[in-house]
Amino acid sequence: MKPASRALALALAVAGLVLALSACGEKKDSLTPKGPARKLTVMLDYLPNADHVGIYQAQASGEFAKAGLSVQLETPSDPSAPLRLVQSGRVDLAISYEPDLLLARDKGAPLVAIGALVQQPLTSIISIGRRGITNPAQLRGKRVGTAGIPYQHAYLDTILQHAGVPVDSVTETDVGFNLIPALLSHRVDATLGAYWNVEAIQLAREKRRPHVIRMDQVGVPNYDELVVVANSTFLADRGDDVRAFLQAVGRGYAQARANPEAATDALVKANPDLDRGDTLASVRATLPVFFPANTTEPWGYMVPNEWDTFSRWMFAQRLTTRRPTAAALSNEFLAGQGS
Repeated sequence: MKPASRALALALAVAGLVLALSACGEKKDSLTPKGPARKLTVMLDYLPNADHVGIYQAQASGEFAKAGLSVQLETPSDPSAPLRLVQSGRVDLAISYEPDLLLARDKGAPLVAIGALVQQPLTSIISIGRRGITNPAQLRGKRVGTAGIPYQHAYLDTILQHAGVPVDSVTETDVGFNLIPALLSHRVDATLGAYWNVEAIQLAREKRRPHVIRMDQVGVPNYDELVVVANSTFLADRGDDVRAFLQAVGRGYAQARANPEAATDALVKANPDLDRGDTLASVRATLPVFFPANTTEPWGYMVPNEWDTFSRWMFAQRLTTRRPTAAALSNEFLAGQGS
């Protein structure tokens, strides 16, 4: 679960139209299937895991079929594939990360976030044992392993500056995706990049005594860890199908909240390589961040002000070259939204 652009004028205009529509009031949704099932290909961000529990629950409980959809779930060959494939039209929708979407848009990709699967950062600083790091001030003089992703380097710099720790007093080591092996072998004192709802839970179940520091609690602006992404042209062509898909997924996550065990069983049945105990623990831990903090908002709702703050942070960190625009996201296709 680790992370890592072109008819531009037309695509961005469509994206802007999508956003404008999202402000036009509420839509009374009509999702009654008409005719044969419409096919949708959806690429996950990584291998199936607890973050996707609501999607697999929607599949297992027949929510997609009830919405008139035949949904094919695919896994990527690498973490950069989903955005490239949805941009090229080789898949219809993709799951990706808010920072990666903003980076792709900065390069001209006509992509739009249309719903949040995970409403808070999962990326975290993790250490283990009795000498574990419990606050950023303790990072002084330590070695921190990262996956070599530029925005994770910016996370670390921001955290250190926020804590008053000289950046040059911390050694950052690129360990690729071997974050936990590097930690367990004591190659590094802590890692930044593993998830508090997956790796940290696995470490706890193995009695490794993990210590977790969450990004959004130590200086990094809040962001949506996982979002559903569409090509703006696809939204214009098949908006009704996108709406049906998102609302079926929302019902899947609501079912997971009501019965985590049954939803976990659906996920594990579709992906037998998953450990049910680890997966259920991860699902339980993640349930609160599958839904908006504001309970009046529908599942998947993205807070525009938070996106603006985070995108401005990326610009300030020189991760992007253009000032952000609101067209990066649209809540238009979520339940009760739109015109």
